[in-house]
Amino acid sequence: MLKRLQQGLRRFAGESPGSSVEIIVSFVVIVYDMPGQAQNTVRSLFSDYQRDVRPQDYEVLIVENESDNTMSPEFISTLPANFSYHLRKETQPTPTHAINYGLEHARGENVCVVIDGARLLTPGVVKNTILGHQLSSSAIVTVPGYHLGFELQQTAVGSGYDVDEERGLMASIGWPENGYRLFEISCFSGSSARGFYAAHSESNCISMPRKVWQDLGGYDARFDMRGGGLVNLDLYKRACEYAGITHVFLHGEGTFHQFHGGVTTGGEAIEARKKFIDGIRAQYEEIRGQAFSAPETNPVYLGELSHEVQKFIHISSNTIMERLSKKT
Repeated sequence: MLKRLQQGLRRFAGESPGSSVEIIVSFVVIVYDMPGQAQNTVRSLFSDYQRDVRPQDYEVLIVENESDNTMSPEFISTLPANFSYHLRKETQPTPTHAINYGLEHARGENVCVVIDGARLLTPGVVKNTILGHQLSSSAIVTVPGYHLGFELQQTAVGSGYDVDEERGLMASIGWPENGYRLFEISCFSGSSARGFYAAHSESNCISMPRKVWQDLGGYDARFDMRGGGLVNLDLYKRACEYAGITHVFLHGEGTFHQFHGGVTTGGEAIEARKKFIDGIRAQYEEIRGQAFSAPETNPVYLGELSHEVQKFIHISSNTIMERLSKKT
């Protein structure tokens, strides 16, 4: 493990890996009907925002399902050489097929899926994903999730939270100057609400070796409900429970959901949203034969801890201590 980490650090120090440069990680970003938010997400993967990485070590595939509101051709024309854009037609209301398309076209030794193109990344995600894979050839590298704003967006929307308010929050921290300041204007997402030291139900930025993706069969196309239903939770659970994996958890990094009126964070009536969630849970149970439960792992914690993330370390510690005290 130490040898792999030293090899990874030598890459960042600028040492040549040899005459043939291989892509270490392919990032597959899925986009649908959210051009402004997607542009921010893609911008957060540029090598002038991501720290201590070389463009030749990673690639980014932007896979957009066609809509009346696609990404700007002007922005696409500015993409760096290690980025590619793929516009495709989709007849199903799910990102599953777009993800599997991206997996098929990715060239990296490892593949990281960002299922939601509205997710901003912190500046150490690429570097530490690469280091995570250097730690172990069977690493599953995951990043915790947050919502921009100070309460879950599906709740905040009832108090008037919208795109304009969010733009004001982002302007207040000068984004993208220092991406770690996103922690200052955010809260844990529902999937990460139990903090860093308890099981999560999913990751919106999950990376694993190509062979593991192949063995898992990618995302299960049977999850065909709007937004994919619980397809991302299903993939996360199957990956974390894959035999012999090492779960590497980047607790100093994050993905931050931008408000765009999506499937689970939009302004739908409470009853309609509850009915939808009940439906996707029922579909999971039908496919897997049991109700969903978060996978328990014993992760390796990797990466730097900026001062901006400290409040979430505090929240996580308090949460786990409260849980443990109830068991005694």
